[in-house]
Amino acid sequence: MPRGSGNLNGGVIGKTNKISFGKCTVTSKTSSAPSAVTTQAGTRLVDTLIVAGGAGGAGGHYGGGGGAGGYREFSDIPVCGNTALGAATIGAGGSAGSGNGASGSNGGNSSLVIGCTTYTSQGGGFGKGYVDTPSGVNGGPGGSGGGAGSNGGTGGSGNTPPVSPPQGNNGGNSNGSGGGGGGGSSAVGGSSPTLTGGAGTANSITGCSVTYAVGGNGGADSGGGGAGTTNRGNGGSAAGSSGGTAGAGGSGIVIVKELSKASGVWSMQSQFQSKKQGTWPKPKDNFTLDYLVVAGGGGSGGAQGNPAHHSGAGGAGGYRASGYGPAPLRAPSLTVSGFCGVSIPVTIGAGGSAGSGGGANPGGRGNDTIFDTITSTGGGSGGGAPRGSNPTGPGGSGGGIGGDGGDGVTAGGSGNTPPTSPPQGNPGGSLPGFAPGQGGTGGGGATAAAGNSGGSDGGAGAPNNINGSCTTYAGGGGGAPGGCGGAGGGGSSGTGGSANTGGGAGARSGGPAGGFTGGSGIVIVRGPSAVTFAVTPCTNATSTHPGGDKLATFTVSGTLTVS
Repeated sequence: MPRGSGNLNGGVIGKTNKISFGKCTVTSKTSSAPSAVTTQAGTRLVDTLIVAGGAGGAGGHYGGGGGAGGYREFSDIPVCGNTALGAATIGAGGSAGSGNGASGSNGGNSSLVIGCTTYTSQGGGFGKGYVDTPSGVNGGPGGSGGGAGSNGGTGGSGNTPPVSPPQGNNGGNSNGSGGGGGGGSSAVGGSSPTLTGGAGTANSITGCSVTYAVGGNGGADSGGGGAGTTNRGNGGSAAGSSGGTAGAGGSGIVIVKELSKASGVWSMQSQFQSKKQGTWPKPKDNFTLDYLVVAGGGGSGGAQGNPAHHSGAGGAGGYRASGYGPAPLRAPSLTVSGFCGVSIPVTIGAGGSAGSGGGANPGGRGNDTIFDTITSTGGGSGGGAPRGSNPTGPGGSGGGIGGDGGDGVTAGGSGNTPPTSPPQGNPGGSLPGFAPGQGGTGGGGATAAAGNSGGSDGGAGAPNNINGSCTTYAGGGGGAPGGCGGAGGGGSSGTGGSANTGGGAGARSGGPAGGFTGGSGIVIVRGPSAVTFAVTPCTNATSTHPGGDKLATFTVSGTLTVS
């Protein structure tokens, strides 16, 4: 122990400071529990991050984006060793508005009880739906405020109730051309015509940088509708059009880090005893990892009641990789660092939903897959048939366009949106102006765009040998009628994308009938033989490559611990 006076064993005089030997243990609570954690025997201080649930975006066109959940950090909280902390409550994400003019719902509060104190972050404020009169179109208040519905509304107030430092920001205002973006923890939501949600905050409490509490985007004539990321507290985006679907808010999270701190002057004997007990703070660890991160593929559109109506296929989920796969698509390896190892949350994106039949509705965009700082964007939605003015969706790879009808929309969904380097995908197939009997086009894939003709095949995916299996991922869905799915899990016309490949859904041939769902994403991580991987939940798996490298495969969302 640090000494306040000399002793017979050669002790030294130095400042006595409060110490904590918590071994830098990090515990992430993604669902509510009676106790957040039982502390290590030597723990005396903890840091915590508390993020509330993000709010849902508004339904229909011109609605407001959901506000992010409140974001709060607390440092050096005194605790006792070998003691159960109090209850952790994880705020649920707010539900999305379910129809034209329907507002989203507020996010739930997240909290942590330590001793007699409850530390709370406020749920995000709802995104307001569009209404025909200027009154009543203001966004909801909350940790960060919701975006206003179109027609001159004001964004909801953030940091409500007020705390210091502020837990969030206001939502964006609106005008007649779009709803405001939801507020984020670091910035106000965008006001019309800039509809983007407010920026979140990056935090490295787990040992790697993760961004939390991003506001949802406001709605305009197209795009939008993405759900807030689970356990990040992000707001859901408003629906992009009257036929689109709004996004729900992302749930919150509570993270507790037991600190290892030993400042002051220590005797050699005290240092030796602490090291022998395994409680002396360890140096920072650095790990270099290769990765494969594939997002969920887009869903295909539905077709109205005519055998000649053929929808567009879903685009493949974004493909991002290092170390393995086609050389032009290889990014640098990822370096993560932390004391006493690193815990990294992993989010596996679900495939996009099928577009409903009878209304020429587009499919749903695939959901993002996230590993540390690497985000692969969900595949673009396939357009409905007949296409009329129904847009097709951008994404990791773009969705295909519906056939037979209308000359207002001719372009397939753009790929590599938002842009990454190397690119994460390619565009869906396009069509010329109206011509009766046109088929729907295929969705883009990781290595190729879909063809620009009715019934075109989906774009090809990318082969990757990170785990020794040389599997192909992120193929685009096949157009209708008769298009084949792109290699890499893309569904052929009439079938969905394959699970855990990020494949886009094949198009629907003939109505009235709905489309098909995209394939879910995947994350595979490869590290040197000297590291140890642990994964949660047990649905995910670890293994050892024949060459000795360690592998972790995630087919559902969870956590990777590297030590």
